[in-house]
Amino acid sequence: MATNNFDQTNKLGEGGFAELFKDTLKSGKVVAVKKLTLGHSSRAISEFESEVKLISNVHHRNLVRLLGCCRQGHERLLIYEYMPNSSLDRILFGKNKRLLSWKERFNIILGTARGLAYLHEEFHVCIIHRDIKSSNILLDNNFQAKNSRFWAVFNRDSNIDFMDFLRGYTAPEYASHGQLTEKADTYSFGVVVLEIVSGRKSIDLKQPPDMEYLLKWVWSLYENNKVLDVMESEKEMEGYSEEEVLRVINIALLCIQDSARHRPSMSEVVTMLLNKDEIYFQKHLHTSFKDLAFK
Repeated sequence: MATNNFDQTNKLGEGGFAELFKDTLKSGKVVAVKKLTLGHSSRAISEFESEVKLISNVHHRNLVRLLGCCRQGHERLLIYEYMPNSSLDRILFGKNKRLLSWKERFNIILGTARGLAYLHEEFHVCIIHRDIKSSNILLDNNFQAKNSRFWAVFNRDSNIDFMDFLRGYTAPEYASHGQLTEKADTYSFGVVVLEIVSGRKSIDLKQPPDMEYLLKWVWSLYENNKVLDVMESEKEMEGYSEEEVLRVINIALLCIQDSARHRPSMSEVVTMLLNKDEIYFQKHLHTSFKDLAFK
């Protein structure tokens, strides 16, 4: 009834084996309903149910909350809290993109990091998101970031999304060897941070040849002491601190190192984002940058 039989006028988007609908319950509460099609595999259905039981216990202000689920036949429905400001990629790159202030950008970066740190280290089991990208970071009324689509991502047998690999979100060790650890999330987070700071997609073939690949371009600027040129619309980015922007970019570079063992944990990322002590940060910067493989 809430979806009006999944009427297309209520559809928010689709991807993979799911469609997402905006719905209003009888109580007046607005929710987002994800309609999944898992096929006839009993294993897929069993895994879905066990994963939902686990994720229903995940509660953090920077994770989209699962409110409920429903099963009927081979279909499965997931009911989430509704995020009125849609996804980060639509804000950064969409037709109706909105120029975010530096404070908004920093809060989105920090919130995303806190959500991942909770999944990796604070929940009673380690949950690897595996699908961190700007389209899976949702924004509430106050532009507070909430990570989404983590309900099935701790299945380590999951296949790599080829399109995500092409877009540059996938960590090298995961793409080449299928090696999945929480450091793969750290890598993807670093890519998203650079997208947030620059307002550019990780791979954009519409850019000039030397700027098509965001990571390569940023690293080139870093080597030439011009890394602040990464910033989007500096004159319009309200309230930014040059010192803070530089620290955030450096943290992103730590996260996208080729070697997983040199990347910081997400709890370390949160600490570095909040810690303005340059001695603390330089210690991490020095030990992590000396063996950069992608340099």
